[in-house]
Formats: sequence, C-alpha cells, structure tokens
Amino acid sequence: MISIAAVVAVGIMVVLTMRGTYNSLELSRSLYYQQSRFPDVWANLERAPLSLIQRIQNIPGVAVADSRISFAATLDVPSIDVPALGQFVSIPENHRPLLSDLHLRQGRYITSGHSDEVIVSENFALANEFIPGDTLRAVINGRLKDLKIVGTAISPEYTYAVPPGALYPEDERFGIVWMGEDALGPVFDMDGAFNEVILTFGPKADANRIISELDRVLEPYGGLGAFPRADQLSHQILESELEQNRSMGTVIPVIFLAVAAFLLNIVLNRMIATQRTEIAVLKAFGYSNIEVGVHYLSFAMVAVMLGTLVGIGLGIWLGGEMVTLYGDFFDFPTLRYEVSYGLIGIAVGVSAAAAAIGAMGAVRRAVQLPPAEAMRPEPPARFKPGLLHRLGLERLLPTAATMIVRNIERKPFRTTMSATGVAFALAILVVGMFMFDSIFYMMDLQFRMAQREDMALTFNSPLPRSVEHSIRNLDGVTKVEPYRFVPVRLRSGHREHEVAVTGLEAGTRLRRIISADGRQHPLPPEGFVISKYLATDLNVSVGDYVSVDVLEGQRIKTTVQIVGIVEDFFGLSVYMQLDALNRLTRGARSVSGVFLLVTDGYESRINKKLKGLPAVASVASPAQTLASFEKQLDEGMYISIFFMLGFSGVIAIAVIYNGARVGLSERGRELASLRVMGFSRREVAILLLGEQAIITIMAIPVGWIIGYGLAAALTLSIQTETFRIPFIVSTATFVYAALATIIAAVASGLLVRRRLNRMDLIQVLKTRE
Repeated sequence: MISIAAVVAVGIMVVLTMRGTYNSLELSRSLYYQQSRFPDVWANLERAPLSLIQRIQNIPGVAVADSRISFAATLDVPSIDVPALGQFVSIPENHRPLLSDLHLRQGRYITSGHSDEVIVSENFALANEFIPGDTLRAVINGRLKDLKIVGTAISPEYTYAVPPGALYPEDERFGIVWMGEDALGPVFDMDGAFNEVILTFGPKADANRIISELDRVLEPYGGLGAFPRADQLSHQILESELEQNRSMGTVIPVIFLAVAAFLLNIVLNRMIATQRTEIAVLKAFGYSNIEVGVHYLSFAMVAVMLGTLVGIGLGIWLGGEMVTLYGDFFDFPTLRYEVSYGLIGIAVGVSAAAAAIGAMGAVRRAVQLPPAEAMRPEPPARFKPGLLHRLGLERLLPTAATMIVRNIERKPFRTTMSATGVAFALAILVVGMFMFDSIFYMMDLQFRMAQREDMALTFNSPLPRSVEHSIRNLDGVTKVEPYRFVPVRLRSGHREHEVAVTGLEAGTRLRRIISADGRQHPLPPEGFVISKYLATDLNVSVGDYVSVDVLEGQRIKTTVQIVGIVEDFFGLSVYMQLDALNRLTRGARSVSGVFLLVTDGYESRINKKLKGLPAVASVASPAQTLASFEKQLDEGMYISIFFMLGFSGVIAIAVIYNGARVGLSERGRELASLRVMGFSRREVAILLLGEQAIITIMAIPVGWIIGYGLAAALTLSIQTETFRIPFIVSTATFVYAALATIIAAVASGLLVRRRLNRMDLIQVLKTRE
C-alpha cells in the first residue's frame, strides 16, 4: 500500500503545485492589473496634438484614454562597457498615471518643477546597483543629460521586460525610465503632443470596432496600428506560462491517478483471492454485501489518505518554491503561493474517485462471492498452450525462461497494464527532456547559423548608408553589413498584421535566413520572404500578393508578391533585399543598424568607442546572449529533469514493485517448493523478477511512442505568435529516459529480492490449500 500511497501523493502534489501556482499567478496578475489600471489597447504613432485625446475618449466603448510620450534612448552605465538602452516613458508630474500606474519599490514619485527627476525599473536598478539619489546619464535626442534617480518601480506593462529584438530580459543593458511629461516633451520635440495612446474598455465594448476606429483616427498622424492586450509582449509571455502550468497540472495528475487505480485493482484482487475463506465466514455470520464491500474499499481509502497527507504537504511546499522561482522572472507587487481549500478538496476528491474506480472491480468480486463457493479453494485457472508452445520454440529456451514466458502469457491483462504504467513513466521523462532538445537545437540555428555576426548595432533612428564607412574604419572591424527595419501593415482579404520588414543585403553572410530544418533560404531580388506562421495567419502561399501599407515616411500603399516562406522560431518575420525595400518605401538609402565581424580581442575597445556615439542606441553580442541564455537554461533544466526523474521513478518503482510483490504473494508456495528442491535464491529471484524485467523491456518502446506523441502534442499547443519551438527529440533523450526507467526497475527489483531472501520457507509451505 505504501507504493500506491506514493503514487497518489505525487498526483496530489502535482495538482497542488501546478494548479496552485497557476491560481496564485492568475490571482496576483488580476489584482495587479486591476490596481494599476492595466490598459486594454495600445497604439503608437509619429506625433499628434494633445487635443486629439478627447476625440479618442469619445469613441463609443472607450472608458479611459490616456496619452504619453515614449522613446528609446542610449544610457551611459559606468558598470558596463557597452551602451545600455532605456525606454523612456512619460508620466504626469502632478498626479499618478490614469492608466498603467507604477508600483514604487524604493524612493518616491517625481515632483513638478524638477525636470531631471526619473524613476527607473527595479531590475535595471538592481543589476547596475543604482539607488535613489544616484545620477543616470542618458543621450536624449543627441544631447547628453544627467538625470537624478528618485525611485525604482515596477509596471504591469513590464512584468517581463525584454529589449527590442531580444529573447529574454537583459537587465544590465535594458531598463525602463519614467520621466515627467513636461520635461520629456521638449527634448523629443513633443511639447504639447504625444506619440502613444493607451486606453481601457467600458462595459460590453466591441474591441475590434474600437481598434478599427482608433486606427482610423490616428492614421493622419502616422499611426502604426493599435493592438489589444492579448498581443502585448509581457502579457503574452505571462499568459503562455500560465497556460502551460494549467495543462501540466491537468495531464500529469491524470497519469498518476490512473496508475494508482490500476495498482489498487491488482492488490485488492490478490487480497480477496487469498481471503476467500474469511469472506465466506463473514457472510455466514450475517455480514451484508455492503459491509464486506466497505471493508475492502477502506483499504483503498487508507492508501488515498496516506497519499493525501503526504501529497498536500509536499504540494504546498513545492508550490511555494515554484512561486518564488517565478518571482525571479515576473515582477509583481506581491506574489505568494495561495492554496485554497477548494483546490485541496478537488485534489482529494479526484484521488478518492480514482481509488474507488480502481477498487470497484475487486470489491464487486468480493461481495458477489457466494459463501458456499468461497469455503472451497479457488479452482485452478484454465490455461491453453501459449504462442511459444504452438510455434515449437519452448524447447529452445531454458526452463526458467519458459516458466517466465508462460506466466506472462497467462495473465495478459495484468501484463498489459503493468507495461502501460511503466511506459507512461518513461513517457513523462521523454516529455520533460525533449523541450531542451528543441531549445538547444533552436539556439544553435539562431545563434550559430543565422546570427553569424560578432556585434549588432542598432541606431536611434535610420541613418544614411555612409555610416557604414565610419563604422568600418574602427580598429578591429573586418566586415560590416547594413540592415533596415520598416514597419508595415500586411493585408490579405479580411486578414491583416502589423509587422516590421527586415531589409538585408543580397548575399548577406552575417545574418542569414535559416529555416527550421537548417537550410539557408536565399533572398530573391524582389518580393517578401515571410515566416510560415504569418503565411498561415494571412492565408497566403508562394506566388500570392499581399497589400502593403508602409507605416513611416511617405506611407506608401502598394502590393508585394510572396516569393518565399520560411519556418522560423521567433515573431512574425518578413524579409526583403535591402535595395528592394528602399525602392518600396521610395525613401533615401538608409539603414537602421549594422552587423559587424570583428577581430578577436577587439570587442572591448570597439564597445568603448561605440558607447560615446549618440547615434548608437544599443549593441548586442549574440555570443554573450547565447552564453547567458544557456546558463539560465542549464539551471532550469537540471531542476526540471530532477523533478521529472522523481515523478517517473515513483511510477516505475510502484508498478514494478507491486507487480513483483503480487507475484511473490501468488507464487510464494511454488517458489518455496523450488527452494526446497534445490533451487538457489538467485535462480528463484530470476523466475520472479525476470517477469518484471520482460515487462520493463516491453514497456520501453511503447513509452518512447507515447512520449513522442505527447511531446508532439505539447509542441503544437505552445506555438504562439512570439515564440515557436521545433519538434526535436534526440536519440539521447530516448536513451536517457530508458536508462532512468531501467534504474528504477532495478531498484524495485532489489527491494523485492531482499524480501524474497527473507521468506520463511516452513511458514509458506504450511499454507492451507
């Protein structure tokens, strides 16, 4: 019963950990969004007068509309040798923001009349050891300005703060800087104007109609397209994590509780078979079927009770640890593990139901047993020749192997269910480990094959192509390749998307387009190469044309042919040759940044020079990004694999140990007789444990198949607009999963062997028939 209780405990633990973490994150997020008045819609534009905000406020369905100024600028952080990027966001000096309010962590709010006061994001301050009272130097609109940090804060818009074009937070080099709107407006030529709108919906608002109307209002002012909360990056990442927790908290407990039900069925059936006489006596003395059934059902409930007590304790502890871990990734004002009595009740109720289902067949057998029949020993089972006998292969096997195979063939249901339980244990390991195969493969393609540059420079605004020559003249720079980003709106029928077209040079070597299968995709002279996800969303294929609205400069409207579709991993990508993109926009030959190849050892010198250039907004190093990412991934991977090993080990040991224990109980007299006849302990152990070994071997390929299928389903379920992982399961994952299962089987075999060695031969042989 202990092994069954362990399986139940893990099932309850996973429910309380995953679902409890989900509930805690969801509750914390909802309260945070509500208290900070998190917007429902965002819209960026070039420039509009403040008077326009009243017109936006009057759109039917809009509850509150607010304007603000938002720009990226270079920050000079003494502790790092590369330019840092600051996202400057305006806030009112005289009152708190109407929407997306800040939660102060240290210091105070800005005051009116002090144009140099700023509040910075908490993680940026911690990473660079800034405290209130320190000075932050920034290059704002080409001018160096000293800013006084008066506080640190978090914002619901940046619970997961990722710099533009990055995959995960880089707190040292990216921060949010909130500055008074009266101070920020003049330095960005936004005095009496704004370039971003945020708003919330009223009751029963039509979101699509409001967004369409907002786009129409902002179009004359360089509107870049409004987007809803569902497309806001930080919210999207948090929502994806919540969904994954919810799914795992449903699927894994089902597997564990199904295994527990199966084990209970086996154990109780064996118990009833060995207590036939006792059941007959109880019925003869007047005990009713219900009383007998409740008696045996109580054994199942005892296992559930033990598992419940342990599972609740472990689940609450592990849930608290999980929430603490999430607190390192997501910024909430308060984040603590909250487990409700309702969730505990559901977990216990489902576990009890699973136990009852597993026990029901055995209990029914007990209550339906007539007393007169139960007084007699159970008649021997009727067997027929097995497959090996019919094929004439039994003579080729040793006697012990023949006995093992016969026992397996004579109990197909138990064998199948035992193998299925072990297979699911292995499948859980495959699912837990394949994700790292996919991520490592994706990182290898992204950082070693696609991003071949040593450094990527992004400018504050597009610059003429002549900037390439200035960068090329820096000591240590061996190759320079320009690129350009142009925001556009793509339309195909009634479908549309706002994306950025990436312009690359023909024959680019430093930034290549690599598909998910590792093949390089060349850029044709004209037309778009787009990501498969975007092509599916727009319902277009190669050869189709899409309508293009350029959202900057002359705001050209035209059509462009789709000349290629590439399966990639991040965002909604659109690529075009740089010269073709410049012709499309009918503007000057400008670039948004450059990719650099540099001589080893020169990176630090180049960074110092770039740090003093006002035009350079940020400098990224793919090698450093990959190293940091792999460090974080390794830490998370070991924790995940540890828990997956524990989960699958509990199932494997429980199934194999119970199978061997039941076999020992059923065949105790037979095995004792063999010992008396001269069989050694080792030979008797082979007969008993060989059956479990064959079941384990049978389960391994089945577990691979189940794990492969579950991994494929999980891959499809987490494909989003911002992030997609390839479906990669390495041979090593299959091997490690099989080895872990075999180790669990060996461990349970040693436990049974120990019990077998201690068997009292005289007592067993005294057993009445």
